[in-house]
Amino acid sequence: MTTQFAAADWMVFTVYALIMISTGWYFNRQKSANTDDYFLGGHKMPVFLVAVSVLATSQSAATFLGGPDQGYRNDLSYLATNIGAFIAAFFVAIYLIPKFYQHKVTTVYELLSQRFGENAHKQAGIMYLFGRIFASGARLYMAAIAVSMILFGDIAAQSVIISTLVLTCVGLMYSIIGGIRTVIYSDAIQCAVYVSAAILVLYFLLQAIPADFSQIIDALRYPIDREQSKLTVFNFDWDFTSAGVFTIWSSLTGFVLLNIAAFGLDQDMTQRVLTCKDARQGSFAMIYSVLMVIPVMLLFIAIGLLLYVLYQRPDLAFGESAKDITQSFSGEKITIFMYYVLNEIPAGVKGLVTIGVIAAALSTLNSGLNSMASVLVQDIYRPYLNKKGAQKPEQHFVKAGQFCMVLVALALSAMAILCYYWQQYSDTPLLAFALSVMVFSYSGLLGVYFTAVFTHRGNATTVPLALITGFLVSLSFQPYIIDNVLPAQWQFNLGFTWQLCIGAMLSFLVCVAGNNTPNSLKVKQMEVQP
Repeated sequence: MTTQFAAADWMVFTVYALIMISTGWYFNRQKSANTDDYFLGGHKMPVFLVAVSVLATSQSAATFLGGPDQGYRNDLSYLATNIGAFIAAFFVAIYLIPKFYQHKVTTVYELLSQRFGENAHKQAGIMYLFGRIFASGARLYMAAIAVSMILFGDIAAQSVIISTLVLTCVGLMYSIIGGIRTVIYSDAIQCAVYVSAAILVLYFLLQAIPADFSQIIDALRYPIDREQSKLTVFNFDWDFTSAGVFTIWSSLTGFVLLNIAAFGLDQDMTQRVLTCKDARQGSFAMIYSVLMVIPVMLLFIAIGLLLYVLYQRPDLAFGESAKDITQSFSGEKITIFMYYVLNEIPAGVKGLVTIGVIAAALSTLNSGLNSMASVLVQDIYRPYLNKKGAQKPEQHFVKAGQFCMVLVALALSAMAILCYYWQQYSDTPLLAFALSVMVFSYSGLLGVYFTAVFTHRGNATTVPLALITGFLVSLSFQPYIIDNVLPAQWQFNLGFTWQLCIGAMLSFLVCVAGNNTPNSLKVKQMEVQP
């Protein structure tokens, strides 16, 4: 395989590096005076910019690499999951965002202290950190794999580790000084970069396929390797395995819960919404981001559909057939998109695709660094000092946030390296793998928050039990646990959306098992308003 960069590729890299350096310097000129400014941008961020930041945070390297893989291997059914995203966005906009602004929280977990006390606040924050390290580490790993293949020409452990550390260091240096304000502006730039790269790839694919549009549509409507059309959006199959996670039933159940957790309980996403002026603007930013996800996701899946025509229908593309493709790299199986990038993409575009992967990774990485630092400082470190009676100026907590970003960067790098072995063992498609690792923390958090918002039950004892239950239930469904614990005749494969439904339900039942022991006169404020 050829991975050498041409002069045009290096020129693209140079331009991108200059943009990163200049924008990083510009956005980091203004230092944050307090944690509200560092973690929430002083509640002065524009609605549209916040919406783009939420979009960029959710559309990571997993989308850049996994979206085309989804289109090539399957169909358009992933788009149907946006039904669940819309339901979740309106739920969060009605029930959660107003409460976050009402209680003037910096992190979403501060809200739990009103119901269950400070310990619950801290426990939920720790569970988020644990899950976010899994999720963001997985995304960093995917980007590192792609960068290693293109830059070093292999995916040896040393090359992957170097790629991981380079990506982490760039993300850390870019956002450590300016805080969330820098992250949001950076997200907008990175989003423009990776969407532009995807559009250019789509253009060259269309140029490489001499067939007219109607022939391409017919080839996708009547694929040679499956009965169902690859243009299928709504899949009504009753498939509960990992191969059926993008059915309409998953969209209306597991993906609703997944997006409620992402938009309302995951500090990584919700932090951006809290940078708006008020709850109304924050809600609009969230809903706008869901609207923007649809065309962006369609763009990446369309790349996969055209790759299918290019390689599976050589009679239309006049190219090599899928039987002639050696879809491996250094002995490891790779996605068809990476095969195309490594072998056939024109000079100059290869460089743009590479920085597209880097941009997608950085948009998610920067978000994770700042959001996890905010939880470490606001949910763990500050309450600890308050309990000790130590008084510190606001600038102290800003510096603590910057230090915590370094710690988080190290943790994410370690997790990315671990994922190198984890994903290969599970043999899960990239997009599904990136989504599935989020279930570990989301299951417990959903159970606890549903208890807090919709019931008068639960207490400081059942909250940690519910969080642990959600994690253990998710862990018990993993292939490496089932294969090693259950007899062969009892082994099964359950999709992550259904894992989330079961985990959230059991976590909720554990949490409501406790009698209500109010920690504050403000408990009534947590009730659902008509």
